[in-house]
Amino acid sequence: MHVKLTKVFILGATGYIGGAVLGRLLADKQVASKYQFTPVIGSLDDLEMLQRIASKSDVVIECADADHIRSNQALLAGLKQRHEKKGTTPILIHTSGTGVLADNAGGMYGSDTIYYDSDSDQIERLEPGRPHRNVDLNVVAADREGYVKTYIILPSTVYGLASGPLVDVGVMNPQSQQIPVLVRTSLDRQQAGMVGRGYNYHPNVHIDEAADLYRVIMEASLSGQDIGHGREGYYFAENGEHTMYEIAERMGEELYCMRLAKTATPSPFTKEELQRYFQGSDNLGTNVRCRAERSRAIGWKPWRRTRDMLDSIKPEIDYILAGRKLT
Repeated sequence: MHVKLTKVFILGATGYIGGAVLGRLLADKQVASKYQFTPVIGSLDDLEMLQRIASKSDVVIECADADHIRSNQALLAGLKQRHEKKGTTPILIHTSGTGVLADNAGGMYGSDTIYYDSDSDQIERLEPGRPHRNVDLNVVAADREGYVKTYIILPSTVYGLASGPLVDVGVMNPQSQQIPVLVRTSLDRQQAGMVGRGYNYHPNVHIDEAADLYRVIMEASLSGQDIGHGREGYYFAENGEHTMYEIAERMGEELYCMRLAKTATPSPFTKEELQRYFQGSDNLGTNVRCRAERSRAIGWKPWRRTRDMLDSIKPEIDYILAGRKLT
């Protein structure tokens, strides 16, 4: 029997999230048998190539860069060609980030403002100048034109060391950004730290569960389920929240027990340290609070919570230390 394959184009498959998404699809043999994957080497500046491949794809999953507007435009141009040539409506799953929700608390207070992915009006009121917002609006506008169905996934603090065949063969990056950066910074200053008092909130999600949200959305859309897209197509990836002090506190305890910190008590980053370690940014002091109501409503079932995120800090420290010993 001839099985019609769905052509899927994943950008960023060597990265943390993109690699996890590809690994999640390939791990499910029933799912993998329906899709066609071929390695492509290139960059986001290879615009003609991106447009050409997108024009031959049923699904594009964009995981490489939430802010690269030109590559996003090239992908949409290719998907529009696909629609005009085949008469079908291809799918774009774009990776944004919950940083679009951030305030300027500087770590000094927690916010009562909570965003819901089920509240399209609330999301639509976000100012165009916020992080990732210009690309998000470009994606929604394309859906409005009708030639593509778009879904925007907004991962929160993604944690956990990725695993699987793609990690084993060295194809993908196994580490996230936020917690490893804080580990390296704390090792260098010999004390865990945070922006301000660390009273600000951030959401969190495990890498495997973030990857599964992409699968859920793709399968639902391809099967014809009536799930929200375009303006109603924002999907948060979160399953708990934490204050940044909680991360600093656990990190300080772990490092002190390992005799890698002079004290278990974290301290605020100085202005000089923010410049040295974070290019002057105080993004780790912002409040980002959200609830993934729409994501759960379509069948996404994350189960790991904030305690699992905190428990992931020690393995991150061990991984970084092992890498240091090898160099």
